[in-house]
Amino acid sequence: MASKFLVLGEVRDGSLRNVSFEAIGAAKVAADGGEIVGVLIGESVQALGVELIQYGADRVVVVEDAKLAQYTSDGFSQALLAVIESENPDGLIIGHTSLGKDLAPKIAGKLEAGLISDVTALEVAGGNTVFTRPIYSGKAFEKKIVTGGLVFATIRPNNIEPLQKDESRSGDVVTLSANITDLRTIIKDVVRKASEGVDLSEAKVIISGGRGVKSAEGFEPLKELAEVLGAAVGASRGACDADYCDYSLQIGQTGKVVTPDLYIACGISGAIQHLAGMSNSKVIVAINKDPEANIFNVADYGIVGDLFEVVPLLTEEFKKLKVNA
Repeated sequence: MASKFLVLGEVRDGSLRNVSFEAIGAAKVAADGGEIVGVLIGESVQALGVELIQYGADRVVVVEDAKLAQYTSDGFSQALLAVIESENPDGLIIGHTSLGKDLAPKIAGKLEAGLISDVTALEVAGGNTVFTRPIYSGKAFEKKIVTGGLVFATIRPNNIEPLQKDESRSGDVVTLSANITDLRTIIKDVVRKASEGVDLSEAKVIISGGRGVKSAEGFEPLKELAEVLGAAVGASRGACDADYCDYSLQIGQTGKVVTPDLYIACGISGAIQHLAGMSNSKVIVAINKDPEANIFNVADYGIVGDLFEVVPLLTEEFKKLKVNA
């Protein structure tokens, strides 16, 4: 049955994150022919509404306020609750990002609504939207439906295909006034760690290093390969603990969960905690000197060899392919 869904567009550094468009694709399935309303929250974000419409939203509601220039759960929850009260939707889809993981439970609690988090697929069956999400660190999957009230879910980035961008689409982008008050958190300054290249959580290709890289300098060949492939660089917890790289690169049960099209694991043994963060990648390539390394059990392709010999060879071959493409 057709229904109305809200989709929160997540803004970072003045641009919409890809997961915003993936959320619209998910909402299109869940709404089953109903209306998709994009939501933008921030200080100067109205201009981004057109892009949400081009990716499938029918119209966009914007809440702008100087107090919303930086994300706080208090401010954004007040703004989003105002939109929900105004629109009275049947469902709400948010990205399962650091913002979404913080904001969604707060909204669900305020509305006394159920929340299905970390959704990797969805379909409509028997008149219900069926959400699929991983459990037990990705070893199994469960299917869930919402039996009453608001249909509320967060979707894992890089799992649900966005709709094709259509620049001919048009729709209304309207502003909604919301009284943002009593903020218990005030952001005075944001200090970001220096990061290069592609956003790890949304990367299509990831080159990841483990203890086998032996040092911080050992990541240099991985960075060179990543630059050629337009990839992000990640790491195992072992590499982070050894101070080879920053913890912001950590992939695994206690780090980021990623699902790229291609994951190249270099010098990673394959501890279960690391596999929990990357085993759902579409194609996994493992490079390790130990032929018995656990990583080979989940890899689609395995290379037994020294990463410091193999990775530069791969880099050179990919360079040739790009030149001849």
